[in-house]
Amino acid sequence: MISVHHLDSGPALGALSGFRREFHRCLTRRADGLFELADAVPCADGPVRTLVGLSLAPEHRRGHGCLYDAVNNGRVDPERLRDALAGLPLPRAADGRLVLAVDVSPWLRPDGNTCPDRSFCHTYGRGRNEHRMIPGRPYSFVAALAAGGTSWTALPDAVRLPPGADVAAVTVVQVRGVVERLIAAGQWSPGDPEILVVLDAGYDAPRIAYLVADLPVRILGRMRSDRVLRRPIPPRAHNPLGGRFPKHGGEFVFGDPATWGTEHVTTGTDTRLYGTATAQAWNRLHPRLTRRNAWIDHTAPLPIIEGTVIRLTVQRLPSGGVNKPVWLWCSDVDADTAEIDRWWRMFLRRFDIEHTFRMLKQTLGWTRPRLRDPDAADRWTWLILAAHTQLRLARPLVADLRHPWERPAEPARLTPSRVRRGFRNLHTKIARPAAAPKPVRPGPGRPAGSKNRVVAQRFRNVT
Repeated sequence: MISVHHLDSGPALGALSGFRREFHRCLTRRADGLFELADAVPCADGPVRTLVGLSLAPEHRRGHGCLYDAVNNGRVDPERLRDALAGLPLPRAADGRLVLAVDVSPWLRPDGNTCPDRSFCHTYGRGRNEHRMIPGRPYSFVAALAAGGTSWTALPDAVRLPPGADVAAVTVVQVRGVVERLIAAGQWSPGDPEILVVLDAGYDAPRIAYLVADLPVRILGRMRSDRVLRRPIPPRAHNPLGGRFPKHGGEFVFGDPATWGTEHVTTGTDTRLYGTATAQAWNRLHPRLTRRNAWIDHTAPLPIIEGTVIRLTVQRLPSGGVNKPVWLWCSDVDADTAEIDRWWRMFLRRFDIEHTFRMLKQTLGWTRPRLRDPDAADRWTWLILAAHTQLRLARPLVADLRHPWERPAEPARLTPSRVRRGFRNLHTKIARPAAAPKPVRPGPGRPAGSKNRVVAQRFRNVT
């Protein structure tokens, strides 16, 4: 049995043990029970199917009653855990910049009528262009992306969206908190490249860029293909007829090539998956804002939020689907050829977070428990993030325990699932701050023949 097989494994082993000790300090109630439950997640045999099944793992030395008591009545200090996650080594882009992706993943509970704070979550059906709204609890995750294709991301933060929440406002608060913690932890210093925040089409990228303008970040978001933006304000000239000067330039209609004009930057890159990727960029375009919806309470004059629009087209898609152009908007107003290529490449890296969501749900069992209390759901989510972080830190420490039908992989190319197979062998070499359980007698339980007469309260879904 070989687990620690690298000559320079000392610093990595120390970082993993240090995070485990700090994680145990973040558990302020039922600490040992919560810690061993988080240990059982990466050490369990096969995917996590049920919450109670984790009590059968040897790393969980307590009974199933303690397991449920820890989840329902334990306590996690999320701020301290966020600080601990921000201080760990994070993946970076090829130029050394931090790239953060923000996305929402739902914890669906269509049958949880007794669960409060459920809202309708947008999901995709099995058919093409089939969308469904299913009751559940949406969580907003922030992930640090790496350069190149990989299934590894770092998760420094997660927030549950309450019913009726303004996604853009929650995202601004979340991004601001993550960036401030990264700066406090020394992950970014003045003179470093600005942090790039990548968003999908469901976010209002110009509004978020305006609200975080005081931070050292750049916002890169995808826009719908039916958007209409405005060009810069034309130069003021004498108008003999009088009247006020215009506030916006001509229209830039995404669906009308006649309104595009000459692009400022055009790049062509040969890629392995997509063939030739062509990016066209137009600088200093902005949306025309109106005093409604998100800007209804804005008392000052409506701002002009300029940015760069990128139209990305590829020669082919690996899946063979419909090849449509992708429209991106970046808060940087003047971009050169190198920056345009860097932006669209990092936007494609945003899809690496989908591999992380699949790992959390299908392997680590994030959405498997049927927890009624929202606080218990948040507690379990933090345990899953801690377990995923330990797998990331253990990546250079475990051996490749591959199946006979799998190809050998280099240590730097191990997937999260393969690292999880060897984590149990590593468990004996790292810090285990949880105390041994004390022997106790089981409670009397419910008297024989009696029934539970407590009727759980039922709640309606909120849009």
